[in-house]
Amino acid sequence: MKLSKNNYKKARDFILTNARMIERRLFQFHFENDDPEGVFHAVYAYRNSDGGFGHGMEPDTSSPESQPLFSIMALETLDEASLLTKTRILNDFMPYFESITTDKGGIPWMFRPLGDYPCEDHFKTVKEWAALSTTAPLLGILEKHNIEIPWMEKAEEFVWQEIERIKEKHIFCHLCVPRRLQFLSHTKSKNKAEKALKDLKKWILTEGVLCNDKSDGGWGLYGKPHSLCYAPAPESILNPIFSQEMIDSDLDELIKRQKEDGRWDTWYGLSEGMKLEWAGIQTLWTLKTLKNYKRIED
Repeated sequence: MKLSKNNYKKARDFILTNARMIERRLFQFHFENDDPEGVFHAVYAYRNSDGGFGHGMEPDTSSPESQPLFSIMALETLDEASLLTKTRILNDFMPYFESITTDKGGIPWMFRPLGDYPCEDHFKTVKEWAALSTTAPLLGILEKHNIEIPWMEKAEEFVWQEIERIKEKHIFCHLCVPRRLQFLSHTKSKNKAEKALKDLKKWILTEGVLCNDKSDGGWGLYGKPHSLCYAPAPESILNPIFSQEMIDSDLDELIKRQKEDGRWDTWYGLSEGMKLEWAGIQTLWTLKTLKNYKRIED
């Protein structure tokens, strides 16, 4: 099964009329050969004078304050569009990250918003200690771009300690696992990475992790992952742990789940506008995954 030309156009039109500018520019970069410079400007619209990124870069909050997670998202998006350079990472990102590094050597996931801005409740009670889900991808990107700075030594010690402490606890989160993989794919500690990757593969295949009930409305969303959450492309490092039958079945299900207006939907969001923003993110992710597996009609 492939996404038809007509349904692809519906998805395209949904993104271009409802999604945020950042998803629109990413769509045009990935699907319409647009210059990546548009992605750069869309990302930097979220940047603050302290070097961090805020302003609801994740649509669960409208707070303008800089957040570690949002700054990691900005870094990842620029990397996706091949816009990162050593100079940009060191000048535009590392001063902020170094300024929020904890005594343990890692950076927090989020800070509680200081201003009175709408946000999901889980942000209001967030633990502000160092986190694997932000420190690991930052280290991975630094290693990927052959950067060596003193900050990395203690940060890497922290990441290995957290991998051992947390073990399988984040495997249900389809955002936490790829960020851990970013580090494991690029770290120079290959023996440690090989063991951690082996453990990760075992935990993902544990009974009850993958959502095999395709009648479940939450299939594929937070806490109910399918194979494509871990392997969004054939060359993904986790792709070999899934059977081709499972991959094909999940791709078929993705295609079937498209809504009449072209979107792939989500159930979360503080407002109808934020739900549209999340739907734009989800729709773009789905189109990229279908493109990776050649499941869109020519």
